[in-house]
Amino acid sequence: MTKRDNRSLSVEAQNELRLRTVQYVLSGKTQEEAAKAFQVHEKVVSRWVVTYRKKGFSGLKGRKKGRHKGGALKPWQSAQVVRTIQGRCPDQLKLPFYLWTREAVGELIESRFGVCRAS
Repeated sequence: MTKRDNRSLSVEAQNELRLRTVQYVLSGKTQEEAAKAFQVHEKVVSRWVVTYRKKGFSGLKGRKKGRHKGGALKPWQSAQVVRTIQGRCPDQLKLPFYLWTREAVGELIESRFGVCRAS
């Protein structure tokens, strides 16, 4: 039996699939039986059950897909960062780096605008 690729389903349909599969396991069926009944991999069922045990049904809800829209900086701030970086090394701006890296740019942005990158 082939497994379905559920990534193409809507977020609501994925949530419903997770919920129904975990409820199937909670009703006394094995994870293997649930995997066969809902045509998903056994490891996925196991992960869903573990998530349910840690966070409850709210932990099974999917998150919004795709990239976040927009950045934390306003366009004028981004332009100012670019102008600051061009033709300079981080140590000229009293930063503890010798080359521009993502970390160096992040520290520059945090020192100038107080915006720090989410971890």
